[in-house]
Amino acid sequence: MSFRSLFLGVGTYLPEKVVTNAMLAEQVETSDEWIRERTGIAQRHLAGPHESCAFMATAAARQALADAGLGPDRVDAVLVATATPDQAFPATAVRVQAALGMSGGFGFDLAAACSGFIYALAMADSLIRSGSARTVLVIGAEVYSRILDWSDRTTCVLFGDGAGAVLLGAGPADGAGLLSTHLHSDGSIGDLLYVDGAVGQREATGFLRMNGREIFRHAVAKLAGAVDEALAANHLTQADVDWLVPHQANKRIIDAMGRKLGLPPERVVVTVDRHANTSAASIPLAFAEAVRDGRIKRGDLVLMEALGGGLTWGSALLRM
Repeated sequence: MSFRSLFLGVGTYLPEKVVTNAMLAEQVETSDEWIRERTGIAQRHLAGPHESCAFMATAAARQALADAGLGPDRVDAVLVATATPDQAFPATAVRVQAALGMSGGFGFDLAAACSGFIYALAMADSLIRSGSARTVLVIGAEVYSRILDWSDRTTCVLFGDGAGAVLLGAGPADGAGLLSTHLHSDGSIGDLLYVDGAVGQREATGFLRMNGREIFRHAVAKLAGAVDEALAANHLTQADVDWLVPHQANKRIIDAMGRKLGLPPERVVVTVDRHANTSAASIPLAFAEAVRDGRIKRGDLVLMEALGGGLTWGSALLRM
């Protein structure tokens, strides 16, 4: 028997602390106008000492389970997409597994930067389609505030912290659910967006570094290609898309992708103004918001896309 991944529940967590552009301008040479004009960002949530990656991921996972009406005993696997884990190991996913009280199953992390949630969806879908798992928690969780150089106004104003989760379950292969995912990477341009440190590089600072101009140039072209690929694989057209749920990096990129699809602004889910760029958490946070407020309904065709450090990029197409 063949299966398709159904979306059973959604969950989110945003840190308690909200930092506006005006508040940032008191610490770094910038202004609300400068940030809004270039990015569309007005504020972001920043994690406190107790709000670790695992803490936020667990909170979002609990909400997704409650939304689906299922207990942790029904979960076969936990996949966490994160570039900011609390530890090199154990994986954040097994910390979540323990916090949820799961007595079985397995968990692991994926590192694909801002594309991480799309990558995690693809892995979870493969587990379900192969019959290796029937119910999978897919979580994007990030604490980018802990890898930012707060003296660099070109990067520190762009990011925020948070977590979003979806619960996937096995359903009929010919019904609603995740239609396809499409993943890409190009390591030859990885130095356009990276963190200059890791466990094996003690001498480095561990701060995020980015060539914003080049990232913008690659983003529009590569995301457009991934979008076309998803539609072609499912014999659909741009006119069939009901909602675009993009990675929330920059309002100008989001607007460009909306125009590419011929979608009016009200059919593009935007949270970057309130959340900033939460990397792997941005798509599930935006998706959950639109599901909860009733914008995304059963039967709608939803397109997701993201690009991140690596460079990595990809798309996912789903029928609610």
